[in-house]
Amino acid sequence: MEINPTRWSTEKLLAEASNVRNQIFGTLITYSPKAFFPFTMLCRDSCGYCTFAKAPARLQRAYMTTAEVSELARTAREYGAIEALFTLGERPEERYPRAKAELAALGFESTVEYLSIAAARAIEEGLLPHINAGTLSTEELAHLRPVSASMGIMVESINDTLACHRLAPDKAPDRRLQTLRDAGSLGIAMTTGLLIGIGDSEEDRLRGLDEIRKIAENYGNIQEVIIQNFVPKPATQMARVPPPSREEYLRSIALARLLLPETVNLQAPPNLSEDPSELLGAGINDLGGISRVTPDHVNPEKPWPAIDDLTTALERQGFALVPRLPIYPTYLQEPARWIDDGLLPTINYHRDQLGYAREHLWFSGEPSTLPSRVFPGRPTGTPPPGWLQELRDELDAGHEAPVELLTMAGSAKGFDVMGVIELADDLRRKTVGDTVTYVANRNINYTNICTFKCRFCAFSKGPLSLNLRGTPYLLSLEEILAKVGDAQEHGATEVCLQGGIHPTFDGEYYLNVARAIHTHFPTIHLHGFSALEVFTGAQRLGVELRDYLRALRDAGLKSLPGTAAEILYDPVRATLCPDKLTTAEWLEVHRTAHEVGLRSNVTIMFGSIEEIGAVIEHLDVTRTLGRQTHGFTEFVPLPFVHMATPIYRLGKARRGPTLRETVLVHALGRIAYHGVIDNIQVSWVKLGVQGAAFLLGCGANDLGGTLMEESISHAAGATHGTSLTPEEFEAVAHAAGRTLVQRTTFYEPVPTRMQTSRGIEQVQQVSR
Repeated sequence: MEINPTRWSTEKLLAEASNVRNQIFGTLITYSPKAFFPFTMLCRDSCGYCTFAKAPARLQRAYMTTAEVSELARTAREYGAIEALFTLGERPEERYPRAKAELAALGFESTVEYLSIAAARAIEEGLLPHINAGTLSTEELAHLRPVSASMGIMVESINDTLACHRLAPDKAPDRRLQTLRDAGSLGIAMTTGLLIGIGDSEEDRLRGLDEIRKIAENYGNIQEVIIQNFVPKPATQMARVPPPSREEYLRSIALARLLLPETVNLQAPPNLSEDPSELLGAGINDLGGISRVTPDHVNPEKPWPAIDDLTTALERQGFALVPRLPIYPTYLQEPARWIDDGLLPTINYHRDQLGYAREHLWFSGEPSTLPSRVFPGRPTGTPPPGWLQELRDELDAGHEAPVELLTMAGSAKGFDVMGVIELADDLRRKTVGDTVTYVANRNINYTNICTFKCRFCAFSKGPLSLNLRGTPYLLSLEEILAKVGDAQEHGATEVCLQGGIHPTFDGEYYLNVARAIHTHFPTIHLHGFSALEVFTGAQRLGVELRDYLRALRDAGLKSLPGTAAEILYDPVRATLCPDKLTTAEWLEVHRTAHEVGLRSNVTIMFGSIEEIGAVIEHLDVTRTLGRQTHGFTEFVPLPFVHMATPIYRLGKARRGPTLRETVLVHALGRIAYHGVIDNIQVSWVKLGVQGAAFLLGCGANDLGGTLMEESISHAAGATHGTSLTPEEFEAVAHAAGRTLVQRTTFYEPVPTRMQTSRGIEQVQQVSR
C-alpha cells in the first residue's frame, strides 16, 4: 500500500489503520502484567525531556540491590505480575565515579554485568525480565540474552539534529538502530519505537518507521513498536514545549500500522492519553506493560489505568483485553531461535497453549474458584468472525467440521470463546437433549509398577520414580475380586481396570483377571485394559493382536478405555511417552477391538506441551476411525494435572491447561465428533464439581463414573476426591440446570438393581 501523508486525510489514515489492525489481530487487545524495576536512575546522557535520570546527590544508592530486586519481584508476583521491566540509564559508570565505585564494591566492572545478576534474581522469583538498557554492544547483548525474555531500545527519532539530544550521544539514531540489528543477529526479540513531539516532523517519523521496517523484515526480531507521545515535565529543558496535538499523535500511530509488517505489534502507552480507547481507532493492538504494584517511573505523574476499568471500556468498543508475556506468542513457536533454555521453565509456568499469559488462576486437579466473569460475551452489534459462521454453516449442511476451522475454533480468544461454546452446546442439545448421564462404577488401578517411562506420569513406579508420591504396589487377584464385589454390592454396573505395565506380566495376566471377574460377577460390565496393556499383552504372548482381543472378549471383557492415547500426534508423544505406543498402534488396537465386537472410548490428555494443532490432529484421526467402525461410545477430555509429574518438575511442561483451553477441548469434541460420537464426558476428578457443572454448559452431557477410588490423577496432585454419590452427581446436574439419568457403559437405561448375593458369596469363598 503506497502511503502519501500529504494526500491522505487523518480520517482516512485512521480508518485504514483500524481496518488493517482488525484484519491482523481481530478483536484482541493485549497487555503485559508487569512491575517496573528502576535498576539505576543514573545516566551518562542528558535528554531535554527526561525526569527519570537523576543526579547522584538525589539518590540514596546508585543501583537497586539484589535484595530489593528479589523483594519487589515477590511482591509483584502476589499482584499477578509476569514481566519484570528493568529500565535504567545508559552506562552511568562512565560518567559518575559513585556508580563505578558502587559497582566495584559489589564485584562488578559494568552496569550490564551487574544487571545480568539482578535479572537472574527476578527469574528466581518467577518473573520474566524485559530489559531496557539502551545501546549495547554485541557482547553485552549476548551477556544479557540468557536472563532476558525480550529487550527494548527506543529509536525515538531518526532525526540526529534534535536539540533535546544534544547532550545525549547514546541517542544517535545509527547507534540505536545498530543495537536492534545486533540483537536480531543474536535471536533477541526486541521492542522499539518513536517518541512523538520532541522536535521531529512527520517526514522524520516516516523515515524512522521505514528503518524499523527494514530491520523487522531482515531479522524478524522486532516484536512490537511503541508510538509514544511526548509529555512536557517541569524542571526540564522542554518544560514549555507543547505536547503533540491529538491529531498529530493519532496520525503517527496510524502511519506506523500501515507501514510496519503484519508481524509487528503496535503499542501506545494507555497512561499517557486522556482517553486510551481512542488509541484503538488509530490501529494499535497492544497497551504495553501495566502494573498493579509500581508506578511508571519514567512518567510517575501518569498512573496506570485499572485493568478492570480498561477491560470494561474496551469491551464497550468491541475489543477483548487479554494478558500476554513480555515475549509475544509468535516467538514461542521457535524457542530454539529466540529463547534461552534457562528461561523456558518460567515461560512454561506462565504461558497458555497459544503462547499468551494464563488468564485465570484456575488449575485442573485442585480446588479453583471459577472467576465471576469467565468469558466475555460478544457486544451487541459486533459480528462473529467469518470462520465461526462458516463452521456453523458446514455443520448445518450435514458436513463434518473441517480441520482448518476446528483449528481456528481451538485458537479462539476473547469474545470468540463464547461463540464456540454456544455452537457446541447447540449441538449437544440437538444430539442428546438436556439430560446428564453417569455410570455407577468402580475404578481399580491394580498396580502402579510400570516398565514404561512416561514423563507426564506421577502414578507409575519404577527404579527412577520411587522418590515420587506413593509406594509400589500390586493387588492380588483376591483383592481385585473383593473390590469388584464391594462395587456390585454398592450398585455399580461397571468396573474399570487399568494399571502400569508390570515387568512380570505376560498376556495371560489380563486374560486371567477378566475370566475371574466375569466368572464371579457375570452381570458386571468389564471396562478395562488400555491399548498399551492390550498391545503389550499380545506381544508378550507372541500372538496376533486380533486373536488376543478375541480371547479378552471371550474371557469377559466388554470394552476398552481410551487411555494410553495422551495426544495422538507422534512429535508430541516423542517427548511425553517416547517408549510407548505410536499413534498408528493405538488406532490399530481400537480398530481391531471394534472389529471383534468390543467397544471403546476416545480420551485425550491435554495441557502439557502440545500446541492446538496436535489437539486437532488427535480429534481428526479418531474421528476418521470412529466414522469407519462406529465403535466409540464417548469422548473423554483429561486435563493434565501437573503438580507432581516429572516433566513439569523439570520445567518442560505448562501448569496444565487454562480454563479457556479446557472449555474449548470439550466444545471441540462436540463439534468435531458430531454425527460420530454422541457423548462428551467431563472428568470431575480433574475438574471438581464446580468445573464439571460449568463444562456441562459447553457441549458436554456426561459426568463419567462414581469411581469409588482413583489413583492416577491423585498421584499427580489432584485433590478433588475419589468418589461421588448419585446424590452429588444430581447436585452437579442441577447446578447446570439439567436432570440426571443413570446409564450403563453403552449409554443404555440401567436395568433393575441386580442381585449381588451370589457374587458376594463367591468373593468370600475366594478370600478364604
